[in-house]
Amino acid sequence: MKALILSGGKGTRLRPLTYTGAKQLVPVANKPILWYGIEEMVAAGIKDIGIIISPETGAEVRNKTGNGDRFNANITYILQEQPAGLAHAVKVALPFLGDSPFLMYLGDNLIQQGDLSYFLQEFNQQQPDALILLRQVSNPSAFGVAKVDDTGRVLQLIEKPKEPPSNLALVGVYFFSPIIHDAIAAIQPSARGELEITDAIQSLIDWQKQVVACNLDGWWLDTGKKDDLLEANRLILDTYLTKSIVGDVDTNSQIIGRVQIGANSQIINCTIRGPVVIGSGCHLENCFIGPYSSIANNTTLIDTDLEHSVVLEGAKIIGIHDRIIDSVIGYRAQLTVAPRRPKALRFLIGDDCQIELT
Repeated sequence: MKALILSGGKGTRLRPLTYTGAKQLVPVANKPILWYGIEEMVAAGIKDIGIIISPETGAEVRNKTGNGDRFNANITYILQEQPAGLAHAVKVALPFLGDSPFLMYLGDNLIQQGDLSYFLQEFNQQQPDALILLRQVSNPSAFGVAKVDDTGRVLQLIEKPKEPPSNLALVGVYFFSPIIHDAIAAIQPSARGELEITDAIQSLIDWQKQVVACNLDGWWLDTGKKDDLLEANRLILDTYLTKSIVGDVDTNSQIIGRVQIGANSQIINCTIRGPVVIGSGCHLENCFIGPYSSIANNTTLIDTDLEHSVVLEGAKIIGIHDRIIDSVIGYRAQLTVAPRRPKALRFLIGDDCQIELT
């Protein structure tokens, strides 16, 4: 069994963060989203992993993630020159995949830890031609939707239907036998010019091959939008964070609940109420850090109240006396208060930023 992680794409829904980096490397609880999937695969016993990369962000993904040593895995990088669809990514990866069954995983997805091992076991026991994961959603018309019978056999897949036959959305996790390559070879590009994996799976269904579905009962998040990223951060902190204080905390500071503080970080006259994770090399002074906040390495926060937010590496927030909530602060961003009069707001705002003043 091999694994194929899709880590290409342009990340338009997470702009401006993804103008300068891969969306799969945006951290959740101070760990790149992509790494959660890799760790889940290794925990399930899959260690031969291919990662689809794009020309724009492939070097960054490769440099950050490495050859797999840190995960006890063997990682192969596969360049997809154009974002021509999920099935096209599988086609490009054929020399890596060969005749092995494989797991395909969208690199910006997060599913509850432990679920992947269960579904891999189901695939190995049933030995279908394809196994797909489904999750009940409230807005099925925004997803690929499956129609299934009472036994779990998939009857039809429809991409973003106006009148959905069910509320079962396709989760970005698939298990395939090698016959999927024949199905991909038989399909044509869709109206948007891409080879769709849903069309390839539909071909298997039309050929009377065994395509089965399993319902995902645990949580699943597509982290492609800001609010989804914050929700993923909340879930990871709520579920898996353990208390660990390695940095320096002065006697005037108060640490409440599950808080992680990395090496060489200084906490001065602060109140930190967990779950909160603070990276290494940070300086926090005269701050209140509320629950569900992740603060990455080498950040500086002074005279700042922060809650339910993600602060990325190298950012500086100084003297913002209004509480910051539900926010994602980008790499090396600076939020400060200008001393000059008359009082006014001054911005340098890039494309696709979202600013809310209340």
